[in-house]
Amino acid sequence: MKLDQIRSIAKSRGINPSRFSKTELIKSIQTSEGNFSCFATAYNGECDQTGCSWRENCFETARRGAPS
Repeated sequence: MKLDQIRSIAKSRGINPSRFSKTELIKSIQTSEGNFSCFATAYNGECDQTGCSWRENCFETARRGAPS
């Protein structure tokens, strides 16, 4: 998802998007949705949050930034 789309979602949830990086912004949105703010932390490709809107993008981002 493009950053502009994420910013739009944040604004609709009352979050000021100019204060956050993409990852921080998504985590803030997750919290506002009542979910864990865990975006990009599924380094092992496992997550029990099956209803999360960010699930697929989360796995991709976590793989790119996985700790060595």
